[in-house]
Amino acid sequence: MFDKSFKAARVGIWECSLPDQTLTWTDTVYELFDLAPQCPLNRDDIVALYTPESRKKLSEVRSAAIRDGEGFTLDAEIVTAKGASRWIRITAIVERVNGDPVRIFGMKQDITAEKAMFDHISRLMETDALTGLASRAKFEVVYNQVCANTSGQIHALLLIDLDGFKAVNDTLGHQAGDECLKDAARRLAAAIPGATLVARLGGDEFAVIHACDSLLHLQETGDRIVEAMECWVGWFPNKLKISASVGGAVIAGDVAAKDIFALADSALYAVKAHGRNGFKLFNPENMAVSAA
Repeated sequence: MFDKSFKAARVGIWECSLPDQTLTWTDTVYELFDLAPQCPLNRDDIVALYTPESRKKLSEVRSAAIRDGEGFTLDAEIVTAKGASRWIRITAIVERVNGDPVRIFGMKQDITAEKAMFDHISRLMETDALTGLASRAKFEVVYNQVCANTSGQIHALLLIDLDGFKAVNDTLGHQAGDECLKDAARRLAAAIPGATLVARLGGDEFAVIHACDSLLHLQETGDRIVEAMECWVGWFPNKLKISASVGGAVIAGDVAAKDIFALADSALYAVKAHGRNGFKLFNPENMAVSAA
């Protein structure tokens, strides 16, 4: 019953003797790798079935466990002997005699379906359902990573609000409003194909994280967004103009992420206060970016 339960759950038992690296598997592990049951096993050949990234991780955690640990758990991707892509969860325990490692053993479980499900959920969480741009949750992750990376290329944060969007909803209805947002997202993404991230924060608010080579390059990027977002929605007599107000700030390593966001937001509202449909960079003379 124990063996049947393990087979039903796609869980197999494995062991590797040390230091001769001899492998012993139950039949389920052979099935996971699409190998004939009880065929000869060579560890180098088996390791070659792991994808390069998983192979590297496996080598690191296995070596550390054998050297001075008790075991490990690792989710790894393999390409089976028949060419199928599969994810397995490896659990391992190191057995020692007088302090020396003599055996490493544990379980391997097929988690391909589980991985696909969680990847799907992750994609849903990271993508704005209406526009297909990155979601606010994805933006927060990438934005904080960029702000924390002080040694890489300088980036800028651009915040975009649609001018006139409320009138679209009020005059033409929410379905027209949704189509307007979709079109705005397409225009925005097309205007800056090299952006690190283009996201919808909610409502008619968008954000862009973009590499910043110079203040001139950043100004050109902001102006290009403003130009690309200007359009007309609806038909006479309910033809409405849509434009964009854009505020920007350079992401500097000595400024907290929330403060950079506040600076870009301040620049955005300065644009709104001066007639909308434009781009403003917050206090550019103090930014550590070459204007050349």
